[in-house]
Amino acid sequence: MHDERFYAERALTAGACGYITKQADGETIVEAARRSLSGEVCVSSEMSQQILQTFANGKNPSGTPSTRSLSDREFEVFRLIGQGLSSGQIARRLHLSIKTVRTHRANIKGKLKIKSNEQMISYAASWLVHEGLGKAS
Repeated sequence: MHDERFYAERALTAGACGYITKQADGETIVEAARRSLSGEVCVSSEMSQQILQTFANGKNPSGTPSTRSLSDREFEVFRLIGQGLSSGQIARRLHLSIKTVRTHRANIKGKLKIKSNEQMISYAASWLVHEGLGKAS
C-alpha cells in the first residue's frame, strides 16, 4: 500500500480524477469509472485516509523534505540514481544530455536539501528500499 499511496498522490497531484489499486476487483473498477465520469475523485477508503493525512500535514510524516517536491523528470532521475546509475547511464536511458541530467541532480539536491552527491546516492538508494520501489523499470 505504501508505494501505491505514493503513486496515487503523484497521479492526483498531476490532475488524475482517481486512482484504483491493481488489486481492485472488476466491480470496484466499473464503479470508480462511473464516479470519475460524473466528476468525482475516486480512491479506496484506506488510501483516501492516508492521502488526506499527508496533504493535511503538508509534508511527509518525518518532517524532512519530501520527494513529492520533485518534478516527474527529477523523480525519474532520483530513482535511477538510487539504482546506482551514473549521470551518463541516466542520460542514455532517458535520452537526455549529460548536462541536463546534471541540472536535474542539482535541482534534486536543492529541493531535498542534500549537500553532496554521495549523500544523494545514499538517500535515493535507501528511499527506494524503504518505499519498495527499487525494481528497475
